[in-house]
Amino acid sequence: MAHKITLENIDHLAVGSSFLGTGGGGDPYLGSIMCREAISKYGPVSVISVDEIKDDDNVFIAAAIGAPTVMIEKLFSIEDQHRAVDALERFLGRKASAIISAEIGGCNSMMPVAYAAMRGLPIVDGDGMGRAFPALQMTSFNIAGVACAPMTIADEHGNIVLYQTVTGLKAEELARPVVAAMGASVCMSCYPMTGEEARRSSIPKTLSGAIQIGEAISRSGDRRHALERLVAALRAHEYYSQAGVVFQGKITELERDTSRGWVFGTCTISALNSESKAVLKFQNENLRVEVDGRLQCVVPDLVTIVDAETAHAVPTERLAYGQRVAVVVCSAPPQLTSPRALEVVGPKCFALDDEYVPVGALMERHQS
Repeated sequence: MAHKITLENIDHLAVGSSFLGTGGGGDPYLGSIMCREAISKYGPVSVISVDEIKDDDNVFIAAAIGAPTVMIEKLFSIEDQHRAVDALERFLGRKASAIISAEIGGCNSMMPVAYAAMRGLPIVDGDGMGRAFPALQMTSFNIAGVACAPMTIADEHGNIVLYQTVTGLKAEELARPVVAAMGASVCMSCYPMTGEEARRSSIPKTLSGAIQIGEAISRSGDRRHALERLVAALRAHEYYSQAGVVFQGKITELERDTSRGWVFGTCTISALNSESKAVLKFQNENLRVEVDGRLQCVVPDLVTIVDAETAHAVPTERLAYGQRVAVVVCSAPPQLTSPRALEVVGPKCFALDDEYVPVGALMERHQS
């Protein structure tokens, strides 16, 4: 486990969390710039393991919410983030003693680091998804029975909205239209937790896992192809070990629609030397991939489009016709695949007709 987030490993975190973001979570490049500025000004961020959290700690989330396509042009700041966290602290009457990521994906793994640097607080080596998801209720915190609200959202104009809701789903339903009205890209804080709640509901080792994945992708001295290094790093991790490249080619069709505060779309990738095609569906994040009509991977397992040469993840908002890409899949953390979890993050939650089949079983099925 990395004991500190520094200027030396922030790029590895950005690259690794972009992969785990499965196309969503916001562009990590923008987040890495924010982190570099914060760490240069305030110093490195200490990393604590989930097991090190004390019962009486107050663990707060720092995150962005909105459509990734909008986040490219409508940037947010640590000041926006502080308005959201500070409002929640004042409402609850307690101060944060540690910061945690809602999702270890894209910019939403970077914002908490930058914010922790500004506050001088440690960040937890864990998160609530082990990947990225598009909706507030889709977290291991919610699955474990932690309340999403009270929750705050804040924009760059100083507007702050506080929600008290009975369920995470209702928080999502009420917040999403307001997020759209605020410009579809704002900061938030939700799932305020005691140390005990954070320990039992978090998915541990994902921050360090993202750094390890980023290191593997970026290791220029290793003669193996970047895709090989990526898959090897995934297979070495206790969650993501069922991993492989299921398709390579170029993007030949792309449909993308930003509506209701999300980015919906379909991406078709065609093989270079055959008639074979892969089709992916996404809602902020990639949800499923099929090759020539055969399902290869479906949510909550991870589907990521990466550059065919560098293995750097390509966010859904940056997909473009003609890009040479590969599709990499891997297994999800076990906290996301229980019967209870599938009611919250399974295919039916995204209006998909698929039944969840673990990616390892799908790979075995296609090899036989």
